[in-house]
Amino acid sequence: MKSFLIANPKGGSGKSTLAVNLAAYFASRGHAVMLGDADRQQSSRDWLELRSPLLPKIHAAVIGKDARIRAPEGTTRVVLDTPAGLRGKALENILKRVDRVVVPVQPSTFDILATRGFIETLMQERAVRKEKVFIAVIGMRVDSRTRAAAELERFLESCGLPVLAYLRDAQLYVQTVANGMAIFDLSLSRAEKDLEQWAPLLAWVES
Repeated sequence: MKSFLIANPKGGSGKSTLAVNLAAYFASRGHAVMLGDADRQQSSRDWLELRSPLLPKIHAAVIGKDARIRAPEGTTRVVLDTPAGLRGKALENILKRVDRVVVPVQPSTFDILATRGFIETLMQERAVRKEKVFIAVIGMRVDSRTRAAAELERFLESCGLPVLAYLRDAQLYVQTVANGMAIFDLSLSRAEKDLEQWAPLLAWVES
């Protein structure tokens, strides 16, 4: 079983959008997937309740207070959505339960400043230093050709992490999420541009 943590201390960074789409990708590939939501808002769980039984099945994961993931036997992929402000002992505990961390960040000054300290904290965590957990950063709602994207790249270079992929600000994400769907539930003709942007991230999660 592989577990993926979607985390950023700032609210509105795109964590839930990234989490539900990653879970839907794994489900589309035939994995037994669990989607956990440690956020009080329970956005990911609400999305699951909207999801049609005709789509690839994604189960709701139960996360204990000790950050243990209650996953039934046979589960092959777990995706964890997290609340804003995840830090301290809560972050340390949950890092013990995952294999990879995906950090979504938007290219604004406030988002970059909030994310800087979080990445520095992550890099100091024992699981990361021991290379038991690996980190990727995803630029959210950004065009890779813009000045904002260049500023985001410069910031991450100073942290020693590249931007793995850029996901554009598209209404397609809003429309699919509102119906319990993800871009991986759509036909290639409808989602081709966005699927291309996901390719580097998917190669990383499958490596």
